Amino acid sequence: MADETKANEGFMEAAAEIGPVPEAASQPWETELATAREEARANHDRWLRERADLENLKKRAARERTDAIKFGVEGLARDLLPMVDNLERALQHLSASGDHGSMIEGVELTLRGVKDALQRHGVTRIAAHGQPFDPTLHEAVGHQESAEHAPNTVMQEHQAGYLLHDRLLRPALVTVAKSAA
Repeated sequence: MADETKANEGFMEAAAEIGPVPEAASQPWETELATAREEARANHDRWLRERADLENLKKRAARERTDAIKFGVEGLARDLLPMVDNLERALQHLSASGDHGSMIEGVELTLRGVKDALQRHGVTRIAAHGQPFDPTLHEAVGHQESAEHAPNTVMQEHQAGYLLHDRLLRPALVTVAKSAA
């Protein structure tokens, strides 16, 4: 304790010899400290923004990866739809032209196999006939007056439309009823 008291007395004597610290000498430190604090605050804000950007990037990459898996078969499905149309036309033609039992059966099996494969990958046919016209799912190729059908109802489906999960692959080509004038 005696050593501490001596040290304090020595410090006080040295301080008395130097004199008081002028006001101007203490201000550069305060200015530097304020500048350093402002820079630290700016760096912290920048870090927070970068962190948020990184989190957003991770979320977007995960969403894109999910969509790539979910909709990865879109090109193949688009390529197969004309084949489905042709098989359906072949069935209609064979049924109308007479007795081709084994050929009809073969085409039906092929068509069913292709449709099943498409369905397993999320491709579904859009119900059109008798439904209200929906421009997001149907493409009107004509309008026809009809007393049987309510106005703006699909009367005839010319080409089937398809969805891949919830994304439109191909709109249904339809004729829409309009009121008789």
